[in-house]
Amino acid sequence: MIRQPVLVMARGHQKIQSQQKNAKKQAEAKKSKAHDQKAAAKVALVFTCAVCRTQMPDPKTFKQHFESKHPKSPLPPELVDVEA
Repeated sequence: MIRQPVLVMARGHQKIQSQQKNAKKQAEAKKSKAHDQKAAAKVALVFTCAVCRTQMPDPKTFKQHFESKHPKSPLPPELVDVEA
């Protein structure tokens, strides 16, 4: 009978290498995906409050923010026509 322990060790070694390679690949994919989401979120924040510099995605939210956080300040002209 011929035993083949070398093949078992090679398979185990290949398995470990494959797992490490796959983990590295998934980490890179996760890192690049998170970066793209951050960039997209930053682009979506279009309106900036002149008083506190907070960024908001749409005029309705901006008007609600302005009315609740800065009630004594005059409403900016771009928010006068917006319905909250």
